[in-house]
Amino acid sequence: MANKFSYTITLNNNISENEAIDFLTASNVNFIKPDKDSRKKLLELLGVDKKYFRAFDLVLIPGHTNLEKIIEVKNIDDITLIELKTTKKKLINLPSGFFFGATESEFALATQLGNQYKFCFISLHIESSNYVLLTLEELNKIIKTKRIQYQINL
Repeated sequence: MANKFSYTITLNNNISENEAIDFLTASNVNFIKPDKDSRKKLLELLGVDKKYFRAFDLVLIPGHTNLEKIIEVKNIDDITLIELKTTKKKLINLPSGFFFGATESEFALATQLGNQYKFCFISLHIESSNYVLLTLEELNKIIKTKRIQYQINL
């Protein structure tokens, strides 16, 4: 059972993620937020197991925007899945100084899709609001430290 503190952290993380989605979709109409069924359909088109439907938040499809109600994907090679990593910390040289958690599923999907999967690092600080997109290969080149933490439910 989650204690009040852990619930508050999760709730705050969800609020930050929603703020990041709003920031991105407002500043760049090319970021599209798919619903659950669309996520699964995108993974199917990419030939990826649907178990990864929670390992990305947004999608980029050239020639399409978040202003469209229905998007027909003509070329699966054009699809880029986007995983958001958000902070409210002031980071002038984004993503330098960014601290984030990532799941094994996110790294597995990034490995599988290569350039069709990007991590989006977003600073929501008023003095440094911006974002940077990085492939796993680009990310691996700048990681200073990486450790594994187990999340366990009983």
